[in-house]
Amino acid sequence: MTARGGVPSDGVFARERQQLIASIVDEKGRARVTDLAADLHVSAVTIRKDLLALESERRLVRTHGGAIAVERNHPELAFDVRERLQRDEKSQIGAFAADLVSDGESIALDASTTALYVARHLTEKERWHALTVVTNGMRIASELAGHSGIVVLMPGGRVRFEALSLIGPLGSSIYRKINVQKAFVGAAGFSIESGLSDAIEEEAQIKRSMVAGAREVIAIIDHTKWGHSASATFCRTDRITAVLTDTEAPVDMVATLRRMGILVHLIGTPAGGLIPGRPGASELVINRATA
Repeated sequence: MTARGGVPSDGVFARERQQLIASIVDEKGRARVTDLAADLHVSAVTIRKDLLALESERRLVRTHGGAIAVERNHPELAFDVRERLQRDEKSQIGAFAADLVSDGESIALDASTTALYVARHLTEKERWHALTVVTNGMRIASELAGHSGIVVLMPGGRVRFEALSLIGPLGSSIYRKINVQKAFVGAAGFSIESGLSDAIEEEAQIKRSMVAGAREVIAIIDHTKWGHSASATFCRTDRITAVLTDTEAPVDMVATLRRMGILVHLIGTPAGGLIPGRPGASELVINRATA
């Protein structure tokens, strides 16, 4: 049996259905949930779940009532789209990062979506009396602004709408004038050879200043960033103090980092703190339920 337009429906597994949806969106540029549900003879709820899965793979962008195709020639997804990707992992990483911050410190947060989750968890704590946060992220600054005990500083520069960030040479000097104890930085890619990298050179430039001015550099990257490099490196691997990531990070890369003396925290583990099929991983795991 086939659905309207000759699209097969009966017996199509979820993965095959998602491949069909991705092809339809790529071909037409956009698609509505109602049309996809009718064509594939499944519920709108099922289609929404499929769109969520495909967006997490960056194969399309969800919109109200449907989805649109990803611009393949654009190196970076919009901030609000990236914020939805790996939401649970980013939130757990953000919570752990916030626990590493002490009152009286000066910290740096970049303009990444994971840094936004760090900021959100910082505001949930009531212990701040003299915390200084330097950030080039407009969403991060907005999240922290007005919170008791937190002073927010922003560099000058040009506004990048895609990342809602401030970039350019005007802002670099601020990181030379403030003693930053910890810099929390996200990345578009991470490899042992290339270190932390960004898809946009201007973003990488401000992050290099952040890294150069910080006593400790803490990478906040979910597993999707591991094993590949973006176009512009901003931090060598041997400059990283610690990496906060989730339990899907590649075992071999985690082991290499530990041999280099870099702390790796795998956050968000199953009950008991063991990761099935990952021998020895329990040494690396931080289980927030028991920590």
